[in-house]
Amino acid sequence: MNQPPPNRQPSRQQLARSATGPARQVAIEIVDETGSTNADLLARAPGLAGPVLLVARSQTAGRGRAGRSWQSAPDASLTFSLAWKFDRALPQLVGLPLAAGVAIADALHACGVDARLKWPNDVLLDERKLAGILIETAAARDGIWAIIGIGINLALPPALAERIGATAAALPQLAAAPDDLLAALLNALARALTEFGDAGLAPFTQRWNALHAWAGQQVRVLDHGQVRQQGAAVGIDDSGRLLIDSADGRVAVLSGDVSLRRTGAPPCCS
Repeated sequence: MNQPPPNRQPSRQQLARSATGPARQVAIEIVDETGSTNADLLARAPGLAGPVLLVARSQTAGRGRAGRSWQSAPDASLTFSLAWKFDRALPQLVGLPLAAGVAIADALHACGVDARLKWPNDVLLDERKLAGILIETAAARDGIWAIIGIGINLALPPALAERIGATAAALPQLAAAPDDLLAALLNALARALTEFGDAGLAPFTQRWNALHAWAGQQVRVLDHGQVRQQGAAVGIDDSGRLLIDSADGRVAVLSGDVSLRRTGAPPCCS
């Protein structure tokens, strides 16, 4: 059960035909295998002429937040990175993972998937982790390149489920049509990144809070294994900070090397 689907890989030509609005300016590249699409685009960033979508059919050294590995498998995962240049200073990109999360959730909703968001950079389905986001940056002469790396589980064969070692979700119903899913993601991301470049996180705050998976639930914020804050999760503010109603009042937590857990819940989605 939940085996990888028949080999059905994205097509560059189909993706280009499906691109709408600002996604039409994105150069699309698909490779059979690479270590990390984020690392590849980071190395190329100084010479990029415009936005690039790099899709890997197999990624052997995928990375998650805080140096963690992103586990994937051919035909069971959708792994890609999108390089996008912003005419903003680096501190103004602090809320970008949250805006990207909204875009991913919007695209999944359009495909019939009731995705929700967990602060700061996870996409959940039925309380299980479906996708992760890793954003890295590189300086340009006239702005900042953001490399938005995304991994989505399409299937969970036993070997991959064992490596992940935590409760995860997958999308076997969409695995046979990766072109449609990836086109929806590219179009939603390009629209969101354009909007973020113009106005920052503020237009996304209410949308993120409406998708907040743990709104009102008791949570703990861990910093290197130590409890930093605990209380009821409220949502985010326009700076991308997580608001928590603690015993000492409302506090705001800025993402760093921290993990969010529901109080009394297993460590699934850290």
